[in-house]
Amino acid sequence: MRKNRWAKKVGQSLLVIGLTAVATGSSVSAMADTGDKLLLTGGVSQVEGAAGGGLTPWAFIGGYGTDDQIGGNTFATVVKTGDFRLNTWGALVGIHDRVELSYAKQRFDTLAAGAKLGIGQGFIFTQDVYGIKVRVAGDGVLEQDNRMPQISVGLQHKQNNRGALVRALGAKDDEGTDYYVTATKLILDHNLLLNGTVRMTKANQMGILGFGGDKSNGYRAQTEVSAAWLVNKSVAIGAEYRTKPDNLSFAHEDDWFDVFVAWAPTKNVSLTMAYADLGDIATIKKQRGAYASVQIGF
Repeated sequence: MRKNRWAKKVGQSLLVIGLTAVATGSSVSAMADTGDKLLLTGGVSQVEGAAGGGLTPWAFIGGYGTDDQIGGNTFATVVKTGDFRLNTWGALVGIHDRVELSYAKQRFDTLAAGAKLGIGQGFIFTQDVYGIKVRVAGDGVLEQDNRMPQISVGLQHKQNNRGALVRALGAKDDEGTDYYVTATKLILDHNLLLNGTVRMTKANQMGILGFGGDKSNGYRAQTEVSAAWLVNKSVAIGAEYRTKPDNLSFAHEDDWFDVFVAWAPTKNVSLTMAYADLGDIATIKKQRGAYASVQIGF
């Protein structure tokens, strides 16, 4: 109980700080119009709220604010596979291109598959994700003469609303924290962005099915990679791959993959579409489908 109260207070504090910074940033944006970063270098909004690709965070700090500015994004995302639907919405603030605070609300709908799983058609899982990311070295955009990428460290604390059920399925907890290190480099001569992330996690299906399990309850390092080619200044195409832990006996967990196109007609709006292959989820096979996201930022 003490752990839950502590986590809730931390999450609420991050959210209050972020909202305060967004309010401050709005006045900065009004004076400077929009931040000074290059188009698309703030990334899109990842399904857990961080700036990056759709599936994995990048080292870049979200928003278009540079080292003397504040930027931010709000987003809404839907992923619809053959049997499930994930809706996510949230916001982030980037402070002086150094610190990123984020929040995401995930709503996982089992649709008709809920009846097959014995939990009821249209059964809903929800999860709150509070994130922080800090740039610790490099500048993946400006330091083109240096091979060193931009490097950031971050964490995502997750709280699931279905504690009794996920424990019945074999999970050890209904909340947990992921820790990650990520490196990103934009090679402007080739219009190419490369990213690699190592995540320490216990999360089952991002935490939707809880944390830890009857097979394993220890942190495991997972690899997440992405690459994007900038077709022009406002369009990028690319792919991502994310490995996953396999903690639960009742259901094997597969790695995730997507191919995407992102379009940013202005710095204030970006749209992302993707084909996502999420493998088997909770014994339901071959969960593949569409990913769509809209982001509003400054």
